[in-house]
Amino acid sequence: MEKISVTTGKRIQLIDITDKIRDIVHKNGWKDGAVLLFIPHTTAGITINEGADPDVRRDIEETLAQLIPYRGNYRHAEGNSDAHIKTTLTGNSSFVILENGNLKLGTWQSIFFCEYDGPRNRNLWIQHLEE
Repeated sequence: MEKISVTTGKRIQLIDITDKIRDIVHKNGWKDGAVLLFIPHTTAGITINEGADPDVRRDIEETLAQLIPYRGNYRHAEGNSDAHIKTTLTGNSSFVILENGNLKLGTWQSIFFCEYDGPRNRNLWIQHLEE
C-alpha cells in the first residue's frame, strides 16, 4: 500500500491528483489489475470527473455549496455537518483499472481529491489489486 498527503487550501476544494496516482503506479511498476483509492476521512472524498475544463471543477464546488450549505439546521455539534453530507455524495473510495501500467481513464477524466472541511492536511491510501 502507498500513501500520499494532500494539503488543501480552502473549505471546499477539488484537487486534481491524477498525476500523483500515475507517479505511484509507475514508481511501483504496477502493470495490470486496478488501484483502489481510499480517503480515510469522514469529511473528504474522491471523485472522477472532467479535468480538462477547470470550470467543471468550479461548478461542482459551487453547486455542492449551494445544495448543502455550510450553515444549516444541523444537529452535529462540530459545525461540519455539511462536509459529512457532501462526502456521502461523492464517497470516500474509487477504483481505477490498470492496463499495461496505465490508468484506464476516459479522454477527459481526472481523479479529484474532494475537500469539504478545509483547509487541512489529508491522506489518501492507494492499494494495487492484481489481476
